[in-house]
Amino acid sequence: MPLDPSAKRFLGALAATNPPSARSLTVEERRRALQNLLGFFGPVEQVAKVENRTLPGAQDERPVRLYTPSGAANEALPALIFFHGGGLVAGSLDTHDGVCRSLANASGCRVIALDYRLAPEYRFPAAIADCHAATLWIGAHAPEFGIDPKKIIVGGDSAGATLAAVVCQMLANKSELNLAAQFLLCPIMDFCAQTDSRRAYGEGYLVDMATLEHDLMYYLPPGVDPSDPRVSPLRAQEVGAVPPACIHTAEFDPLCDEGKAYADRLAAAGVRTSYFCHPGMIHLFYGMGAVIPYARAARAQIGAAIRCMLP
Repeated sequence: MPLDPSAKRFLGALAATNPPSARSLTVEERRRALQNLLGFFGPVEQVAKVENRTLPGAQDERPVRLYTPSGAANEALPALIFFHGGGLVAGSLDTHDGVCRSLANASGCRVIALDYRLAPEYRFPAAIADCHAATLWIGAHAPEFGIDPKKIIVGGDSAGATLAAVVCQMLANKSELNLAAQFLLCPIMDFCAQTDSRRAYGEGYLVDMATLEHDLMYYLPPGVDPSDPRVSPLRAQEVGAVPPACIHTAEFDPLCDEGKAYADRLAAAGVRTSYFCHPGMIHLFYGMGAVIPYARAARAQIGAAIRCMLP
């Protein structure tokens, strides 16, 4: 399918501004750029309730934000523990507020978004440690969050999906917490990948190879191999014990092929897997409904897919 016309117009307008290469950006400029992009989210959905709390992280208290979906019954709900994207150097509870509201309403889950530590202030594996610790804490204190401990999903978008996949691999074959599913939206699954989608869409399609290189430079301390499965979860030796997976990619995203490869690998290992590639779409399309109208329908579709993964 050709590139969606609205996405094409957006990319053309973006190119006309002659933005600098991501390789030249400071971390603060990278953070502002993501915030500006998600400013195109569009009308923010109303939910039943939004709560700001803190919970123990790997080293300190971490902020979390709880979203109760509209029309929720007064009972324990399924939960989606959500890790935001941003290349592990950018993003926040605020940048992804609209995404989380929409996911809560569309999926019927109480979304619990985590503000994990970012690089370069806190490099690998700080973000992983925070996400792992938060997931275990929420699972062990499910009644405090009004969630069903048997219906906990871990998920995220882009680099947040990377973290979700890593957490699921860390918990596989362990009795600490049995997750119901994992939700990976346009995930980065292999920072070392040399795929057709990276070659075809690695420049001029919003997220480019320069951005990935920029983020990885700040995220990884010297001596850490980017092929480490905690960085590139597609390279894990065993994946057969991870929870069922709902994976969504975008056709014109350089990350598309590695997301599909992970879905195929999970399915081949016997993991129940739902996969969908959004035709004509670019990375982060789901967060830019003001300029890409398809985003609104896609978020509803994604929510329905998450519902189907619940026991």
